[in-house]
Amino acid sequence: MTHPEYILTLSCLDQRGIVHRVSGFLAEHGCNIIDSAQFGDQEAQRFFMRVHFALEDGGVSDLQLRADFAALAEAMQFKAELHDARYKPRVLLMVSKIGHCLNDLLFRYKSGLLPVEIPAIVSNHMDFYQLAASYNIPFHHLPLAAGAPEAAKLAQEARVIELMDTHQIDLVVLARYMQILSPGLCAAMGGRAINIHHSFLPSFKGAKPYAQAHHRGVKLIGATAHFVTGDLDEGPIIEQDVERVDHAMDADTLTAIGRDVECVVLARAVKWFVEHRILQNDDKTVVFK
Repeated sequence: MTHPEYILTLSCLDQRGIVHRVSGFLAEHGCNIIDSAQFGDQEAQRFFMRVHFALEDGGVSDLQLRADFAALAEAMQFKAELHDARYKPRVLLMVSKIGHCLNDLLFRYKSGLLPVEIPAIVSNHMDFYQLAASYNIPFHHLPLAAGAPEAAKLAQEARVIELMDTHQIDLVVLARYMQILSPGLCAAMGGRAINIHHSFLPSFKGAKPYAQAHHRGVKLIGATAHFVTGDLDEGPIIEQDVERVDHAMDADTLTAIGRDVECVVLARAVKWFVEHRILQNDDKTVVFK
């Protein structure tokens, strides 16, 4: 980039003149808008905005830009963040024994399709330590036996939080990490953890959901990516997709199709997060694609 570039995201009570105030502020500070998107939620009376802009030659310093915008945000009661567009968010991947999403994300990362840094992979099993090594990413095996006492679970989660702090993690991705997280860990990850699962829920819970779906003769299968909250699999939805299936397909075929959809949906959600395209709107999200 020849000029410093930023991504501004904000939400606030919907009011007249927000776009004018923001665009005017950027023009006065020597900034050129590259792209801008906004949405007004009439039901919630909330306004959301994302602006990608460059600081041109002769503009103010980074420090002055941030200080002056903080003053504007306070005056307008914006909930706002100003991100350096050149910064690659640091992502912690968590996985158990099913590796299709992990493999897909690592390939996209290595290929430059996902602008992130991945300083660590965490798993409660050893299945993917060689995959992590092939990408030269440290693999942390944090075992948790089935039916382990609560104290053991909290100790294991404390190690996860320690890794998040040590590596200054911006986003945690549960790439088919098959453990229920405690409320404490969910709170520690609040707003910066994404999970992926099949879209049958609340139907076909538990083991082998695609086999259950095949038995019931479903005609659509899909996947959901959402933010992690203390409410299991009920966090704000980021992205979903579906594929049509039919009676000629067996359970293994449904599983394979479902896993492909899961990879694509999770990759989209992660990419949108690191590009600061997702704004939370209570129990929903606004996604500027």
